[in-house]
Amino acid sequence: MSANNPIPRPGSAPRVGAPARPPQRPGVAPATTTSAAAKRPAPKPAPKTAPALVKPAPKAKARRARLLVSKVEPWSVLKMAFLLSVALGIVTVVASIVLWTVLDTIGLFDTVNSFINDIQGKEGGTPIDLLTIVSLGQVASFSTIVAVVNVLLLTTLSVLSAFLYNISATLVGGIGVTLTDD
Repeated sequence: MSANNPIPRPGSAPRVGAPARPPQRPGVAPATTTSAAAKRPAPKPAPKTAPALVKPAPKAKARRARLLVSKVEPWSVLKMAFLLSVALGIVTVVASIVLWTVLDTIGLFDTVNSFINDIQGKEGGTPIDLLTIVSLGQVASFSTIVAVVNVLLLTTLSVLSAFLYNISATLVGGIGVTLTDD
C-alpha cells in the first residue's frame, strides 16, 4: 500500500511466506527452476481494467470579431425589401379574405343589415343590403390595391433609407457589430 493508493490491486501485494519474485518483462520467458514454486501453475494475468476516461479538451474561448457596417448596398436592400413587401402583401390579401369569410359565416353582415333597417324603419325607403357594398370581390380588390401600394412604398422607402444610411455612415463611421462563434 502506498500513501497515494490505500487500496492494494489484486496480484500486487506480496504473498506471505513466499519469496519475492522479480518483475518480469512481457514477452520474456521465465527462467526454469526445479523448486516447488516452478511446479505450481502460473498465476492468471490480472484482468484488464477499463482505460481511464479521457478528459475532454478544454473548451476553446469563443472568438469575437468587432466589425463596422460602413456601407449597405442599395441593390441588395431593394431586392430584400421587394421580396419581404411582396410577402407582406400576400399576407394582407389572404388575411382580408379570411376575415371577410369568418364575418360572413358568423352572420355579422345579416345582423348589421337588420339593425340598419330597424333604425331606418318602413318610411326610410329601400332597405340597405350591406353585402352589395362589401362583397367578397370588392374586399379582395381593395386589399390587393392596398398590397400593391404597400409594395411600392416599402421598397422605395427601404432604398431611400439605404442611401441615407450610407451618407450618415461616411460621417459617423457606421454601426458597430460584434460577431462570436458560440
